[in-house]
Amino acid sequence: MRTLALFAALATGSLAACAQTPDSALQPEAHLLDGQVAAICYSGFRAGQHPDRGDGANNPTRAEILEDLEILRDQSPFRLLRLYDSQTNSRQVLELIDEHALPFTVMLGAWLSAEVSNPNCPWMPEPYPDDVLAANKAENAREVARAIALANEFPDIVTSVAVGNEALVSWNDHMVPLEQVIRYVETVKAAIDQPVTVADNYEWWATEGAPLAAVVDFASIHTYPVWEGRSIDEGQSYTIENMERVRDALPGEPLVITEAGWATTASEFGERASVEAQARYYRELYDWAASSNVTTFFFEAFDEPWKGDPNNPVGAEKHWGLFYVDRTPKHPAGTLDLP
Repeated sequence: MRTLALFAALATGSLAACAQTPDSALQPEAHLLDGQVAAICYSGFRAGQHPDRGDGANNPTRAEILEDLEILRDQSPFRLLRLYDSQTNSRQVLELIDEHALPFTVMLGAWLSAEVSNPNCPWMPEPYPDDVLAANKAENAREVARAIALANEFPDIVTSVAVGNEALVSWNDHMVPLEQVIRYVETVKAAIDQPVTVADNYEWWATEGAPLAAVVDFASIHTYPVWEGRSIDEGQSYTIENMERVRDALPGEPLVITEAGWATTASEFGERASVEAQARYYRELYDWAASSNVTTFFFEAFDEPWKGDPNNPVGAEKHWGLFYVDRTPKHPAGTLDLP
């Protein structure tokens, strides 16, 4: 079995920092989610597979999901996974973890679809028809109910629930009004024992997040320096700047990074995207997260070819994985100069 050198470094030398709580830490050690520093976003859709995009999902098989989980068990230090919805694929992940006694816990998602049209979304110039928005709202209520049911069915695996993913930030195509998101959060909190959060961009949390922070158990933050034109030399400092902005805006609120990553191929980023840059960003981010007591979900486990423009195979959306879509590692042993 090939061991990823990047993962080996994270799992050995750097882990000693986890037990420390230096004066410079962003927050106390008690704010770590499930006691973990390194976590990972997992979505197992392979070539030709995709979640429901209006005409049904084409999900991975149970055997494929089990293969993924065994890869993550055997070739990575990650034991905390993030799932994005509470539909069939996510249920199967939870069932397989349970059935095979796999060493994972999960941040479960409740995916929220658009309940209002967003005129600021650059790729959705036309508003959604009213009947679509009404159908989305009804489906969102069902999705929240599914998340509650799964959290209660698998209480030893589901350690938190994220209600919505980038449903509030100004540029999204699945906007839900803040007051409605708060109602969904309150519904989930009243029905489960696990912590409840909402995942969104650092800018939104820093400028508009106070009302939501008063309701959630912790703030879940996304930060992507490469999307904002930063080079790898600026990547870590910009991430820290993003997090400090949120901390200053929401003092005392527990903070978790639920997405941070670096694409390895991207027509949008040119030479800024590479396997080497990803390795550097992950190493630097992990070291900071361990010393700052910030649980960090690296985005993501496996490349996802279904995302983005189907006519652009080198589009950034497809290439954030630590593993290629064929499940081979991007960082095999001996190829990285790691501490």
